[in-house]
Amino acid sequence: MKRVIKKIRIYLPVIIFAVTYAKALAQDVTEYVNPFIGTVNGGNTFPGAVLPWGMVSVSPHNAVGAPSGYLHGEKFFYGFGHIHLSGTGCADLGSIILTASRGEIGPAPEAYKCTYTAEQATPGFYSVRLQEPEIRAEVTATIRCGLTRFTSLRNDKINILIDAGRSLSLLGGGSITICSKTEVEGYNIGGGFCGEANRHRVYFVAQFSEPAIANGTWMHNRLAQKTSAAVQDSAIGAWFRFATTANKSISVKVGISYVSIENARLNLDAEIPDWDFERIKTEARMAWQNELSRIRVEDGSRQELIKFYTALYHTLIHPNRISDVNGEYPLMGRTGTGKYIGRDRYTVFSLWDTYRTLHPFLTLVYPERQSAIIQTMIDMYRESGWLPKWELAANETHLMVGDPAVPVIADTYVKGINDFDVHAAYEAMKKPADSTTNNTAPPIRAGYHQYLQYHYIPFEQDTTEAWWVWGPVSTTLEYCFADWALAQMANKLGKTSDAEEFARRSHYYENLFDPKTQFMRPRLKNGGWLANFDPLQTEGSGTWSGSGGPGYVEGNAWNYTWFVPHDIAGLIDLFGGKAAFVQKLQDCFDNGQFTITNEPDIAYPYLFTYIPGEEHRTQRRVREIMNQQFSAAPAGLPGNDDAGSISGWFVFSALGFYPACPASETYQLGIPLFRKATIRLNNQYYSGKEFIIETRGQLSTNLVKSVKLNGRRLQQYQIKHRQIVAGGRLVFE
Repeated sequence: MKRVIKKIRIYLPVIIFAVTYAKALAQDVTEYVNPFIGTVNGGNTFPGAVLPWGMVSVSPHNAVGAPSGYLHGEKFFYGFGHIHLSGTGCADLGSIILTASRGEIGPAPEAYKCTYTAEQATPGFYSVRLQEPEIRAEVTATIRCGLTRFTSLRNDKINILIDAGRSLSLLGGGSITICSKTEVEGYNIGGGFCGEANRHRVYFVAQFSEPAIANGTWMHNRLAQKTSAAVQDSAIGAWFRFATTANKSISVKVGISYVSIENARLNLDAEIPDWDFERIKTEARMAWQNELSRIRVEDGSRQELIKFYTALYHTLIHPNRISDVNGEYPLMGRTGTGKYIGRDRYTVFSLWDTYRTLHPFLTLVYPERQSAIIQTMIDMYRESGWLPKWELAANETHLMVGDPAVPVIADTYVKGINDFDVHAAYEAMKKPADSTTNNTAPPIRAGYHQYLQYHYIPFEQDTTEAWWVWGPVSTTLEYCFADWALAQMANKLGKTSDAEEFARRSHYYENLFDPKTQFMRPRLKNGGWLANFDPLQTEGSGTWSGSGGPGYVEGNAWNYTWFVPHDIAGLIDLFGGKAAFVQKLQDCFDNGQFTITNEPDIAYPYLFTYIPGEEHRTQRRVREIMNQQFSAAPAGLPGNDDAGSISGWFVFSALGFYPACPASETYQLGIPLFRKATIRLNNQYYSGKEFIIETRGQLSTNLVKSVKLNGRRLQQYQIKHRQIVAGGRLVFE
């Protein structure tokens, strides 16, 4: 009896831990993620299986040519692509398309499409019923591989097709080789992002769970006798036929690499060595649970929890890994192959969007990931001579404007992450802003030589020049902010003269403010203002629809006039004082000129907090946006998510604070969405264990009366990064 009692005493803590752990699993936050949110209404997200920052995303195509390949509610299913962009304005990737059919082989998309029903999606898993062939298709993923299970719903043979020639933006061709009755390999040629000339190869190896009874290839949408072929700018693929009965499944696992077929096979062998679909699915969900649970929110409605955790989910997709299990990756510009040991390489740097919310969020909650991303950016500079601007699959597309890598790096360093080559980073940041290298415009800071000459970029631009300036007003404002961010970095590094010079340049925005109209407006080389100025005009900056009003990028004068995040006090003075500033800003909202989907103005709701006594305007506006423009439905994003940037706005706003000025330590306070939120801090970077945000009072009706940090009332509606990462409690009353 004594021996039994002793054993019970020994195992009791284990039992208690197991019960506690089981209870935690019962509170799995992944149940609040709805991957269909943002798949309509221009959100451009996808519902398929992906891991946090995963290379592979196995997702359905029902809208060929859509940025993510998917629009909720479209009629036909065209197969599963294995790599995707989430929330971008143009299509790319989407290649290595896998689908199933019956009967004769139809290699063209219009031949193998089918209707579908019964869609389901959770983090790391997607399933659908394909109607005409009567097949249930389920997909899950690891970091670099996808696993698809096709289950026949009747007695008949099924065909499994791999379309290797198409991506969402290009019929670029590729290569296909049937290795055996259970394996096929090859690559796809993709690219053409937003009409650019970027090209890349995506290599794959696909293996089947049992031998096919027949197989073959196609080229130019015609069946071929060859078992190996390659073609450019045309269709190519392979088909495999299997004998099935009702409820029998055929599984296909696909390894992906941007380096080689050999690496694709290495990835597959390492990450999916068997055919255990349920294990891979469970591990994918656990990976999401581990990352999403760094923030715990409480006492919200189910709809609010879904909105929050889905937004958080969307912030953890890009930038994503591009390196293989052996550490190899394509060098910037695809000039060769590099190799890391003990760390990952990243791709998809939509920096003009993501520097505003996504990267500040990663810096705060996922600093280890942000550090790895910064290290990738520095290596891109070493390989190509420039920091990335809008990098995709190791190619620079040069899309959008400004110098967005600068605030990303400066924000990271200013907030305490320094485990990267800081001096190389500063060298890279300064290079395009160095006047000695700017007799002509460099690829990163187009028109910067004019910026230095006129102290603004003049409206007169020759669109036939290689580096003409899209939106001189917008680009000037972006350079002013980038120069200010560079000054913060220089100051931290003790480079006083650099800091003073770039801080001086950051005030060039003053030269574009017209005190008569109270707008930032286009200016000519002779110093005069552009005639026939219309602050409401949204077209004419470029030749394409949506380019922006003359002088502006994807917006108008209302959208850009307050884009001086680094000097709100100076902007207030230009307006003639606080009252005029507040009134004009309020007019922007009242006249419907603010849009939450336009990155330059997404911080505007928080600008009222710079004026004592006007904070209530921020609280009302932020709460209104969260309640009315975001939802738990497929149309739940107000527009393009821009690689997680708009979701990042929602996550910050729901927590109650916002980085209105990246590259500073300051967050502006808003109004939390939940009664309580707990951020688990990374102790490898920050001293605190957790930071708790509480709200006392009626969340839905009352505005904030006071805010206390660790029991002491804050005198301004601001909080410092160092105060958050030290841990503690922020209470909104």
